[in-house]
Amino acid sequence: MRRILVRMGAERFEMRASDADRDRVAEILRDAHGEGRLSQDELLLRVESTYSAKTYQDLDRVIADLPVRRQPAGIMPRPLSAPRPAPRRTGRRIARGLLTGAWWFYGFVVALNLMVWMLVSIGGGGPEYFWPMWVAGPWGLLLGGLEMAYRSRETPAPR
Repeated sequence: MRRILVRMGAERFEMRASDADRDRVAEILRDAHGEGRLSQDELLLRVESTYSAKTYQDLDRVIADLPVRRQPAGIMPRPLSAPRPAPRRTGRRIARGLLTGAWWFYGFVVALNLMVWMLVSIGGGGPEYFWPMWVAGPWGLLLGGLEMAYRSRETPAPR
């Protein structure tokens, strides 16, 4: 009886592959072809082998010489229905949120100052000294510098 229980827990490489697993390997092969790692003929042969594979070991053989990250044998892959982990809040995402909030607050304060200046100018019978520039100017320069520093670390988008 003990011998049967030990044998029932198959290693990952001995387990039967699903259609979703075969589709993932076929996608890896298509990506490798797009990168120039496989010729058209080799791609067709390997895709055919992929869809005829029965176990994880068979699938691993098809992509063994390609630079892809694979699960080591013996570790169960994450089930397709499992929820993805929540994205981590990185320093850049936090900085972007703080900058966006600062720009919104800056816009609100400048608009409020302009409205007060305009009402005082209308009530006084003529345009008053434009004092809102002392609120908007230095603060805007500071935020603009911070925005440029943030964006200087972004990688340019591929063309």
